Amino acid sequence: MKLLLVFNPHAGHGRAAALYPAAVSLFEEKGLTIDPVLTEGPGHAGRIVRDADFGSYDGVVAAGGDGTLYEVVNGYYANPARGRIPVGVLPTGTGNAFARDLKIDAGRWREAVEIIASGKRRKVDVGRFRTGGGTYYFLNILGLGFVAEVTDTASRLKALGNLSYTLGVLVQTLFLHSYPVRVEVDGRQIEQENLFAEISNTRYTSNFLMAPKARIDDGLLDLTLLGRMSRRRLLKCFPLIFTGQHVSLPEVQQLQASSLRISTPEPKLLTPDGELGGTTPVEVECLRQDIEVFWR
Repeated sequence: MKLLLVFNPHAGHGRAAALYPAAVSLFEEKGLTIDPVLTEGPGHAGRIVRDADFGSYDGVVAAGGDGTLYEVVNGYYANPARGRIPVGVLPTGTGNAFARDLKIDAGRWREAVEIIASGKRRKVDVGRFRTGGGTYYFLNILGLGFVAEVTDTASRLKALGNLSYTLGVLVQTLFLHSYPVRVEVDGRQIEQENLFAEISNTRYTSNFLMAPKARIDDGLLDLTLLGRMSRRRLLKCFPLIFTGQHVSLPEVQQLQASSLRISTPEPKLLTPDGELGGTTPVEVECLRQDIEVFWR
């Protein structure tokens, strides 16, 4: 089996670079032929996969975090190849939410190599969203409002490492504000003052159990809406999101849909898979079992 290995050495705040030689060696020990490419900056992973000759490979592996995987998946769909190949995940980044839904814990990249080497695969859902005239894809989540603003703040504080996201939450809590949102789903409309909306394909968002009922192969996306609440209540309830207990709060709505549309009076920033890209209005749909991944 020959694999294209797209390796982000900057993942995990630069810690992934030290794993690169061992990862390549382990793949080779398993009898796999590896064509490794180190990414050089934002967007490079996507370009590598977009321009790859899929006919020369039996699979493509994204080594990094959710951001690397996001680029790889978008490059995958931009590739003109008719024949599709499976995607593997090597969780060496800070956020590895999709790997968690594959039951691969963060940091257990050796186990991920074993799974890829087994050749077993399974089809999973992909989220597709259209915004600003462009079409993009996600495997984990698409968020707006508070979650996107936190991501934006955290991206400016990357030098602080793992603290950046926590500080992003605290900063945005200080500037907490709701906004009117309209959601069109399954022939009905929801209009309310909202703090955030998140569309989940996976159960986890980073370490948060955002969508406990989500499944990555059911043909449905799970929408979480958080209505207006005070700063004090938000901070008090925030720990519930780690265990999924937030879904019982009266301010939280959750529903499932195969497609939906979200609009706001003023454009709101979007965060797909922890990256930043696009604004509302946005149309989202689930592509049921549209991509194969290496799985147990």
